[in-house]
Amino acid sequence: MRILITNDDGIYAPGLAVLHEMAIELSGADGEVWIVAPAFEQSGVAHAISYTHPTMISEFGPRRYAVEGSPADCVLAALHHVLPDAPDLILSGVNRGNNAGENAVYSGTLGGALEGALQGVHSVALSQYFGPCNAKLDNPFESAVTHGVALLRCMLSEAPWGGEGYKIFYNVNFPPCASEDVKGVQATSQGYRGPARFSVVPHHSPSGRLFLWAKGGVQADPAEPGSDVAANLAGYISVTPMRADLTDFEALKTLNSIWS
Repeated sequence: MRILITNDDGIYAPGLAVLHEMAIELSGADGEVWIVAPAFEQSGVAHAISYTHPTMISEFGPRRYAVEGSPADCVLAALHHVLPDAPDLILSGVNRGNNAGENAVYSGTLGGALEGALQGVHSVALSQYFGPCNAKLDNPFESAVTHGVALLRCMLSEAPWGGEGYKIFYNVNFPPCASEDVKGVQATSQGYRGPARFSVVPHHSPSGRLFLWAKGGVQADPAEPGSDVAANLAGYISVTPMRADLTDFEALKTLNSIWS
């Protein structure tokens, strides 16, 4: 199996090293694992691509490349320049922090998987929820390390991938607990944490100039049952099927009744 891995935390991120080990195990003795990842952190860029300017790419070693661009840029570079043939699977992550709920909309980790799906490749985004029960572990990615490969094998053999039009990709979040405390896996919807929305905080520099820092909401806020947030906070791995289609079909029915 040929696997491409990328992320949004950058090519030197510990979560990418974790994912690399997972991909090696998953690909098998005769497999290939290729890394094409951002040269520097790209958190929060979502599905952005460098459309109006070129991106520099550098070879760091065998099957290891850094791109001065977004995760989606990395996937495009890999599929249309770096790899000799299309990969069987694209894995994006393992993100340092959750991409459940509203975070999924902003996530560069998901942006890489989304681009993979648009290019017709099986793609999975993986993120490690952080909290007081795992943030100070020797390896805070412990849940992903312990359960990730078996989960991906199950998804590859059992989960739906096909269909017409926009292809399915998957958003996986590992819960904020030690691996031994993971209760299982749940198929979930994308949650809504309500008040846990992004905002900005103003700050004056020593020179008197005003800067704004983006600030996320409280990640422990609950969400509706059956959602990724609820599953993760209860100790479950969440697997959320997604597509690039952003249409609200219920609203579409109402609009059709207005202008029919």
